[in-house]
Parts: sequence; structure tokens; C-alpha cells
Amino acid sequence: MIKLNFDGKMHELEQGKSIIEIVKNITKIDNTIIAFKFNNKLVDFSYTPNEDGDIETVSNSSEEGLDILRHSTSHLMAHAIKRLFPDAKPTIGPSIKDGFYYDFDIENPFTEEDLPKIEAEMKKIVKENVPIKMRTMKKDEAIEYFSKLNENYKVEIISDLEETVFSFYEQGDFIDLCRGPHVPNTGYLKVYKLMSVAGSYWRGNSNNKMLSRIYGTAFPTREELDAHIKYLKEAKERDHRKLGRELNLFSFHEEGPGFPFWHPNGTILYKQIEAYAREENEKRGYSEIKTPVILNEKLWHQSGHWVNYADNMYFTEIDENKYAVKPMNCPGGLLVFNSNIHSYKELPMRVAELGFVHRHELSGALHGLFRVRSFTQDDAHVFCTEEQLGDEIVNIIEYVFHVYKTFGFEDISVSVATRPEKSIGTDENWQLATESLINALKNSKLDFTIEEGDGAFYGPKIDFKIKDVLNRYWQCATLQVDFSMPMRFDISYEGSDGKKHAPIMLHRTILGSFERFIGILVEHYNGKFPLWLSPVQIGIINVLDEAVQIERVKEVAAKFKELGFRVDTDCSNENLGTKIRKFRLQRIPYTVIIGANECENKTLSLRLRSGEEMKELSIDELIEKLLVESKRRMNESIFSA
Repeated sequence: MIKLNFDGKMHELEQGKSIIEIVKNITKIDNTIIAFKFNNKLVDFSYTPNEDGDIETVSNSSEEGLDILRHSTSHLMAHAIKRLFPDAKPTIGPSIKDGFYYDFDIENPFTEEDLPKIEAEMKKIVKENVPIKMRTMKKDEAIEYFSKLNENYKVEIISDLEETVFSFYEQGDFIDLCRGPHVPNTGYLKVYKLMSVAGSYWRGNSNNKMLSRIYGTAFPTREELDAHIKYLKEAKERDHRKLGRELNLFSFHEEGPGFPFWHPNGTILYKQIEAYAREENEKRGYSEIKTPVILNEKLWHQSGHWVNYADNMYFTEIDENKYAVKPMNCPGGLLVFNSNIHSYKELPMRVAELGFVHRHELSGALHGLFRVRSFTQDDAHVFCTEEQLGDEIVNIIEYVFHVYKTFGFEDISVSVATRPEKSIGTDENWQLATESLINALKNSKLDFTIEEGDGAFYGPKIDFKIKDVLNRYWQCATLQVDFSMPMRFDISYEGSDGKKHAPIMLHRTILGSFERFIGILVEHYNGKFPLWLSPVQIGIINVLDEAVQIERVKEVAAKFKELGFRVDTDCSNENLGTKIRKFRLQRIPYTVIIGANECENKTLSLRLRSGEEMKELSIDELIEKLLVESKRRMNESIFSA
């Protein structure tokens, strides 16, 4: 007999039975349960416990259950493909975030037109309720088995692994190398959708053969799948790469892969954010510096970046000396600090740099503005004493939340990342730095999680994640405590005792990368930026192609421009509906309409981006309201507030 703890109660049961047989004798199991945990290990229904332990059910709606469901559905898809395309050679088919994929070596790569046919075959296999069973083979046996099936990719995988025994999952005439676990039979896999096709290199190596990949997703219920499809559709509509083209914000070119080209509208948006960052820094006592993009290789050895970050850096040679393009701003800031003698009376010293940095990203990782090779960081370094450390951390935390609120991000998650395996500095300093961050968050009355081992190589950090309108979290701001780099660069200040002391260095960014943050804003706002950020704030159009109306458009435009508003006009002889649609597609917040009545009464008609219309406004009244909206950096129209 073995003793099993299930649902808080101990049970003595006969050894040799599968876990599902055991649990069914204790309680009713519905079809939402797709696997179990035995002593915290995920197992199939067929698993046979041979020792005492704890049993937990795994539902298809849990994170682990969804992973099993999607992995099982990838096998279901592969089974259908082998029925329809017998010569296709399967490689790997893992579950991934929100779905799964499977790669095949096939003479004619899959197309979007193949997906409905594959889905139909999957449906047949689901209706057959094909049992899914695990079996094991020794390594030599497995190699021989898959060699006979002419599945050379499976043979390669098995040959490269050190295990001596391998597990496989059979469902009818399909078998796949897999650790599992899987659902009991194909009848559990009723809700799925094949999403797209793509090419991929075997094992991610461009020197290997190009494979054909199919992406799909699976959910416990049809309602969840429909909601996911709706979400993907909205995300596609908001894709910043698409909107970047449509709104004339930025572009990418093969002459500079991963290096964004900013267009006039994008440059205006960029400069507005840049001006805001400078304004907020100045309010909080930051001075600004600017350091070179290229610095001698010796500096990067001294900072520790060479050992810890060289693979992500670009290098060059000047006058037979080796240099690196800076991936971070910190070392330059340290050289500036060391250029002068400092007193304790100057601390805390807050120094900001909107620094242009370059990092080598693999071409496959590049993704619009979200992953680029050159970008600007709203970087800052605070040099302080140990006594000032706690207050400075709290000040930065408050600063972060203020900035995010300005941009309309109210939901922010916070985590503390502790010392990684690859790091520099003493145990004592790491402990003090970590405790300082945690205490500051507690003093700020903020909830947070601990991310073990995710700190920077030179110090622990707080990471801040913002949630956008699609409920996606983005990590932007970070705050790091660094005892090591000041010592490496031998920077110091003269204390009240007349002796030299090393300051503590805080690294912080709030927006992170300007480029990435702008990409997030584009998708969060769907290109409908608040007035203060909009590249064009006001569009002005005439109703009829008459000189008096055209002249009035020019007069009104000039008055708005004098006050610093960004204005576009359209005095063409196109009809009114076409002009309104043009500015609506450009997502301009306000369109001023001037017709015969407006000219006669010296008033304006106003059309909001939402479609709402307002008539007989005076120009002074409109200017007053729009100045308030712009200066307050409001995220909604003042007319709808």
C-alpha cells in the first residue's frame, strides 16, 4: 500500500494503479482535468505512482494546463499533416506563448491555403478520440526505429542527447519523440486555430536547411479562442510598424537594418518626448551632459562591459587603437564626474544624459521599434552618500510613477531583481544595495515581487512594467544601485572629515529606449496621440472653394501657429467629406471647419477626432481650451473631460 495526499486528505491505496484510477476512486474528475502533479512533477493520466506522495489535479485553464493542451495540439496538427503529406518530415513542435508551432521539412512549403485542409483533418482525428500513450525506448532502439521511418531529424536529436532512455507519445499511426505529459486522447483537443505559416532554419542556424513552420493556438473553450482572435485582430490594427508607415512617423531600410529612420511627423513626436524628459529632469535638479558615442576599448575593460557585454557591442579602430561604440552611457558619465574634485556638499549629484547608444542585436531578433540596434536612453546617474541612498531611491520611484501617469499608464507592476551568477562587487555591498531598494519600495507602500538572479552584473535593480490597453506589460523603467563602478573608476568626493570617499551610484531610466517607448505609445494610443504629442494638432479646412473662406483658413492657421500649435491646412477644391476623412485618417485631434456662416460670424466649427461636432465657437474660446489641454498634457480631449 502507498500513502497519497489528495485534496488535503491522506489515502492508503493499492500500489500498481495509474494515477487516474486512484483519483477516480476518491473523487469525480471532469474533462477540464487533463493531467496531474505527483510530488510537484507533471504527469499523464497513465502515470503509476510507486511511492508515497502528494497528488494535485491540473486543469486545462491553468498555465501548466494550457501548455499541455497546446503541446498536445501541436502533435495533433503533426498527425494530420503526416496523413495529408506522408513525405513531410517532422522536426520539433513545442508550445509557446499563446500557442504552438511545428516545423516540417517538406519539398513544397506550406501556404495559408493548406491550413483549412489541415484543420479539417485535425477535426477528424479529434472525433476519433485516439488514445495518446507514452512508451519508452533505449537510445539505440530509438535511433533504429526512426531511421526505418526515414525521420532523420528525430535521429539527429536523439543522437545528440546524453539520455540512455527516451520517451515517445503514440496516437494511432503517429509517434513523436517527447517528454510529455499529454492529454489522455485527442477528444480533449476540440478548440484550436491554425494561424500562419513561416520559414525557419533547422535549429535556428542559417547554414542549415530552411523548414516550413505552421503556427497555431488552442484554448479550453470556444469563447476564449474567439476572444484571442479578436485580440490579435486589434493588435494587428495597432501594430506600430503599420501605423508608422500610415502616419509618416518612421521607416526601416535595408541599408541600415535595425536602425530607424525618423520622418518629419515622427521627429516631432520624438522631440516632444525629449523636451518633456528635459523639463522633468530640470524640475528635479538634474544637470545634463553629453558624452561621445565612440570610446577607447580600455574604458570598457575598466567598466566590466567587455567581459559581460562584448557580444552586444560594435568595435572599430582609430589610429591603430581599438575603440567601441558605446552600448551604455555610464562609463562616460563616470569620466565626467572624475573631471572635477567634488565635496560632500554637492551630493546628491543628479546627472542626466539622453544618450545615443548602439547594441548588436541578431537580425532575427529585430522587431520594428521594439528591438533596434541604435536608440536613445533617458539615462541618469545619481551620485550620493549611503545616508542619502534611501531618499534618492524613493524620489526616483515617485518620478517614475509621475511620468507614466502623464502618458496615461496607471497600472504598473514592480519587481526587485537580485544578484545574477555573473556579477562584480562584494557580498556586503550587494546585500546593502538590495535591502535599500526593498526598503524604499516598502516606504513607498508599493507591492512588488522578487526576481532572483535577474539583476545587472554590477548591481540589483527595480524594474517597472507598464500595462497598455491590450493588457500587455512592457518593462521600461529600471533603477539600479551600483557600488562597484565608482570603485572601478576610482571616483570620490571629499567628506566632512576631509577624507576621500567613494559615492554610491544610482543608474536609472524611465522611458528606457525612446524608440521602444514610442512604439509602445503608438500601439497604446492606436496612433491617436494626446494633443501635446500629436505631430499635427489642428487641421483647418474650408467648405467651398471661395476666396473669402480660403483667406479665413489662412488667418486662423496663422493665429494658432503664432501660439506654437502644429497646424495643417487643406484649401483644395476637394469636397468637405474628403478633407475631413483625410485628417481623420491622419488621426489629427481637431479639425476646424470654415464655411460661409463661420466667415460671416467670425466663428469656427470644430470636429473632434471622435467624430463629435461643435459649432459657433469663437477662435479665442477654442485657443484657450486647447492651450489648457496641451499645457496640462491631458490624455483626453478637454471637450470630453
